[in-house]
Order: sequence, then C-alpha cells, then structure tokens
Amino acid sequence: MAELETRELEYFAALAEELHFGRAAQRLGIAQPALSKAVRRLEGRLGVVLVERSSRHVALTSAGEVLRHHGRYALLAVGAAVEKTRRAGEQGTRLRLVIKPGGDADLLSGILAAYSRRHGARQVDILFGGATDRADHVRDGRADVALLYMPFDDLTGLDHETLMVEDRVAVLPPDHRLAGRGEVTLADLAHETLPRWKGVRGHGMPGKGVPGIEPVAGSGPEVADGAELTHMILLGRVVAVLPRSLARPLHPGLVHVPVADAPRSELVLAWGREDRRRLVADFVASALEATRG
Repeated sequence: MAELETRELEYFAALAEELHFGRAAQRLGIAQPALSKAVRRLEGRLGVVLVERSSRHVALTSAGEVLRHHGRYALLAVGAAVEKTRRAGEQGTRLRLVIKPGGDADLLSGILAAYSRRHGARQVDILFGGATDRADHVRDGRADVALLYMPFDDLTGLDHETLMVEDRVAVLPPDHRLAGRGEVTLADLAHETLPRWKGVRGHGMPGKGVPGIEPVAGSGPEVADGAELTHMILLGRVVAVLPRSLARPLHPGLVHVPVADAPRSELVLAWGREDRRRLVADFVASALEATRG
C-alpha cells in the first residue's frame, strides 16, 4: 500500500494552512474527529510526529513543515496530470491566461491585439487569480500562461520573459506622516506595520528579504486581496510597499510615494517549463512584441 494517499495529503495540507482542526475540517467538509484520525494514521504510517497539539495550540513539527512543502507540490502534480489529460483531446482550441485583477500594468490590451494578428491565433480566456495563487494555476494546468510579479511570485517549475521593470511605491493613508514626502527610503518605513498576505508563509509582504522591510514584516493583519489591503490602509492599520502598477488600481484617496532604494520589480509572463506548445510560444512572442516595440 502507498505510504501517502492523495486524500490524506489534502487533509494535511488544509490543516497545515489553517493550523486549526475545526477550521480545517469545516473547509474540507468532514467531521473534526475524522480529520484528527486521518492525521494520526498518517503519522503512524510515516513514523514521525507531524503536528504538535494542545487544547489551544496547533503547530507543525519540522517533519510537518517538510511534508507541507513537498506535499503541496505533489498535490499540484496530481492536479496537473488530471487537467492535462482532460485537455489532451482539446487540440489547443484556446489559451488561458491568469492575471491578478488590475495586475496587467495596462499592457493586456496591447498584448491581445498583437496576438490576434498572428496567424493561427486562438481564443484567449482571461482568468482572475488571487494575490498569491496565479503561478499555481499554471503549475496545476488551470491556466497556460500567467502575468506574475518578481520577486513576489514563486516561479518554481516555470519559464518566464520580463515584460516590464518598474519601481516600488509606499501606499499610505492621506494623513500619514510620510504622505507629503517626494520620496521615502526603506529606513523611513522600518517601523511601519506591513500586512501579512494570505497564503504567503514567513513574511508580511511579497518580496521576502528586502533590506529594511523584513524585520517588521508579519506584524500586521492578514489580507487576501487588494480590496482588503485598501481597507486596512485607509483605516491606518498598515502601509504597503508595492510595484507602481499594482498600486494604481487601489483607492484614489491613497497616497503613493516612491521608495528610492527599494529593489525594482518585474512584471513577467510565465508558462510551464516543459510546455513547448506552439500556441504558448506564439502568445509569448506576441507579448514581447507588444511590450518591447
């Protein structure tokens, strides 16, 4: 019998994300005792403790962290196998592009126009992903290509081409102490509260490791998308450091101040590393033509 079953991995992945048996069970649509039993059965089969439990606390052990990381990619691989098998009979009739709402830096219309002029162009379906899951859409086969931001998005298993390089801005409420400045530095933001992005572990804003930002990251409330982020900034709960093009779709009342010494970000078009299909190559070529002149 296999040591790991897909259903058990799905159960453990939900628990590893929620760190709460009740919430994980509700998300999975099963009873909490059934989830607890499944995790204990998995621990017994692997011969390791995956989860530290108490009446008020659930935490992953080092072994649990390893399974969380590798299990996620295993589930993506299974999902991709299913999706690509289903699509094998479609003969490439359409191309699916996943983007973040407002996350195309106003490049999408030009890219689609350039692609439509190409011989053999297919219908392009636009999918909308969240703040952190668009790369997964490509890895698991839900999308063919994605618009992603480096260094924020995880490009593991993907190839990419850079479409645009831009600076980053601090997004502030209008009454913030720095709102009237022409520019700020990372040191100016060192004691500000930054948001924790849902689905991103270990740091409070995309761009882990940015000097001057990482020490205070993770102290703010969790946000899942731009609407939640806007609300938190307007309330004065957080400030954000974003690529300029991602800041523009937010609330017009917010103030954008360039961060002079923040590393620049890149808007990239990404696709599966093993994907050699003509429709993907043609779309990438059209995107480069439209953005590089």
